Amino acid sequence: MEERLKQAVRDIVGPENYSEALIDLISHTYDASAHHHRPDVSVWPVNTKQVSRLLNLAHAHHLTVTPRGAGTGLAGSAVPACSGMVLDLCRMNRIVDIRIPDRVAVVEPGVVYQDLQKALRPYGFFFPPDPASGKVCTLGGNVATNAGGLKGAKYGVTRDYVLGLEVVLADGRIMRSGSGCMKSVSGYDLTHLLVGSEGTLGIITEILLKIDPLPRAVRTTLAMFEGIAAAGRCVSDIIRSGVVPSVLEILDENTLKVLQNHSKIPLPRGKAMILAETDGYTEAEADFQMDRVTKVLKRHRAKEILQAGTAQESEQLWEARRAAGSVAANLRPANVSEDVTVPISKVPDLLIGISTIVRDHQLPFVVFGHAGDGNLHPKIMYDPTDADEVRRVTRASEAIFRLTCRLGGTLTGEHGIGMAKAPYMGLEHDAVALDVMAALKRLFDPHHILNPGKMGFPPERECA
Repeated sequence: MEERLKQAVRDIVGPENYSEALIDLISHTYDASAHHHRPDVSVWPVNTKQVSRLLNLAHAHHLTVTPRGAGTGLAGSAVPACSGMVLDLCRMNRIVDIRIPDRVAVVEPGVVYQDLQKALRPYGFFFPPDPASGKVCTLGGNVATNAGGLKGAKYGVTRDYVLGLEVVLADGRIMRSGSGCMKSVSGYDLTHLLVGSEGTLGIITEILLKIDPLPRAVRTTLAMFEGIAAAGRCVSDIIRSGVVPSVLEILDENTLKVLQNHSKIPLPRGKAMILAETDGYTEAEADFQMDRVTKVLKRHRAKEILQAGTAQESEQLWEARRAAGSVAANLRPANVSEDVTVPISKVPDLLIGISTIVRDHQLPFVVFGHAGDGNLHPKIMYDPTDADEVRRVTRASEAIFRLTCRLGGTLTGEHGIGMAKAPYMGLEHDAVALDVMAALKRLFDPHHILNPGKMGFPPERECA
């Protein structure tokens, strides 16, 4: 990157929001995936006008720009694959407005998920998507990847709550899409096109979110099973039972062993566990739903069923579930964490298939996830300094992607495509769909400066 362009960037954001220091460049080199590449400069814009001027400059000089939130992504979406400029949006972190009568919150992209929840709680409202990284992840990143989470079975994913956006396009123009109305069918749905686009079509600078009243009653139950296939079949029957649990999670035998051996959270012994939650606006409503769930658990011969008696006991169970990924990651120096998703009826097939594939490749693994919406997280551990293990984990991941797509599933339910799954887009999408996506990319970003190397869009020029 030429010195004159670096100076132009400094002039836009000021020296306090610009860095070429090695410590800053290295911190922007990677996210929570195994991918990494160093940018030329790190920039922290503080308002939409600065983002607009930066993109106008980048567009004119064909500078690559990688938007970034908290860096918690697991697919390499925030890694600057082509060097250039990282646009860290964490300093745009205002909760602009909360309008309870309209069920709307307006936020900047750098607002941390949990901070919005804290701000909404006194009003008796919440933002339902519940990513595992909620304590640190930013809402801009949630929107860019269409993040999901534990409550997806009942409440859906981020896209279901984004009513409108302010977005800066590749040439610096500022566009507003959507509206603050609960219903709007005016024009093309640009808002939902941009949600999940991983910063490849524009940079989000303001988000209009739908919010919901907090349920007043919650019930939490765990059930242990003799095998993962039996637990998977039970999940399908729970969904058919006439109630939709707010959370319906599954943990395999490996996950349970890791938690029992490497954490202080007490759990029963078993080869698979279902963790279910129901909620409602009355105690009777939550109880009715959990009674239905419990009947299905018993019909599928769960060997042990335990209901949390207090809010503290319930939180302890969810603490165990949230810890599953991080505790398992300690087994080896590196891991790949996938988020493949299938129709709910295919969850048993995917569970069995994943276990068979990874065992055949002789790698340590765990499987857990949001079974209530078909979204599973196989986490495979490996040593990145062992070339043979790297080859095996790559082959295992590809086999899992192929199995998922054969079952009518998708490569990603919530992590995004990023760099990790870009080579496999053709497994899920046909040639016509990929051509249409490429045409949209060219329309929004003709010089391919926005987050190149992601989502299967090859850069028009070789990355530096």
